[in-house]
Amino acid sequence: MRREYHRWLSPALGRPMELLVFGAAGARVLLFPTRRARFFDHENWGVVEALRPKIESGFLQLYCVDSIDAESLYDPAKPPAERVRRHLQYERYLLDEVLPLSQRLNPNMCLIAAGSSMGAYHAVNLAFRHPQLFGKVLGMSGRYDLTQPMAGFRDLFEGYVDEDVYLNTPNRFIAHLTDDFYLGHLRRLEITLVVGEEDAFLENNLTLSRQLQDKGIAHQLHVWAGEAHKPPDWQRMVDLYL
Repeated sequence: MRREYHRWLSPALGRPMELLVFGAAGARVLLFPTRRARFFDHENWGVVEALRPKIESGFLQLYCVDSIDAESLYDPAKPPAERVRRHLQYERYLLDEVLPLSQRLNPNMCLIAAGSSMGAYHAVNLAFRHPQLFGKVLGMSGRYDLTQPMAGFRDLFEGYVDEDVYLNTPNRFIAHLTDDFYLGHLRRLEITLVVGEEDAFLENNLTLSRQLQDKGIAHQLHVWAGEAHKPPDWQRMVDLYL
């Protein structure tokens, strides 16, 4: 399986960023890590290995990107408005730097976003904000409203909501979306959500599913037995749904 390491100083973020690329052809997949993980952890956890047949057959090419959540959404030293601004800089890094790299390496027109846990938030949020760019999104064990506390997980913005927070919260903006451009592209997007029946984020997924249904946006929601919020679960999920 072809494996490439890339590192450069990101203009959008003003810091070095790293990623791994697996495969040479097929649909380009942006694969986001969990909150505490790094760009190499899906490889370490066996998630990449679970996709080996599809990668080696030329069906998928993975771009395992890094996270900056510790200096954006999860940085308590920053006021909430600064946290979301840093998050938007991360989005610019993805759109202006990672996607052009992927297009240079692989001209395949199909682009997929996928991720686990906090990475599922990044995948779904990015695909829903820019649905014209993506053909498919897979959210595994995801939380799609960072403004709502649930179980042991706090409101990441401490009650603060501005336009940027709102527009980066799928469970808030989907319910009120009326723009025909976005709705049209969301309705052609292949959307798959997977969550465990004992996962703290189950109700969050059910809410998003209801909102999508209300907007006529086709999608799949798979509820697995147990919590299903660990690397062995994500190995099986990518094999089944990616």
